[in-house]
Amino acid sequence: MALGATMYVFEVRLADADRGVYETLTLRVARHPSETAEYLVTRLFAYCLEYAEGIAFSKGLSDPDEPAISVRDLTGVLQAWIDIGAPDAARLHKAAKAAPNVAVYVHRDPDQLLTKLAGERIHRADALRVCAVDRDLLAAFVERLDRRMDFDLAISDRTIYLSLGDETLTGAVMNGGSWPEPRYRSARGLDPPPTRSPVVDRLHV
Repeated sequence: MALGATMYVFEVRLADADRGVYETLTLRVARHPSETAEYLVTRLFAYCLEYAEGIAFSKGLSDPDEPAISVRDLTGVLQAWIDIGAPDAARLHKAAKAAPNVAVYVHRDPDQLLTKLAGERIHRADALRVCAVDRDLLAAFVERLDRRMDFDLAISDRTIYLSLGDETLTGAVMNGGSWPEPRYRSARGLDPPPTRSPVVDRLHV
């Protein structure tokens, strides 16, 4: 744990119906002194939304050369690079060369990141996923954040249902990338995803 970091312990009963992932997790997450509560909570949500065998948190902000969250196979080969916040184009270019799957979970307006990256050259930009958890959900969870928490986290149709005791917080997950394909709900029902990612439209491959 980084010097001066604060340890949080989350007991999470994860039920991700979208991916067929059902796990009970005990997560010990170190919060760096310069890390905001919104960043920490986004990191937690990203871990749960991306959960797979071989997933792990990095040392956080104290280890800037590593992804915030990584997924490695049994041989130690990096399979997914998951960042939080607003990484620059050079970092994402490096990530795309290092791992087949790259995702960024933003804790602020995703358009700010897309504007920042517009016109930049990023390796395999068409495979980059930019994801955003509903900001009202983030704010509500931050208000209730404690160093020890126990909750149920269900995910269905890219919507999060977080149950804390008798209270349930909900919010959607925007997925602007191409893997896995998101589904979009309209007045007509469930529509297929657009044929082109909004990320790809604004970046150079």
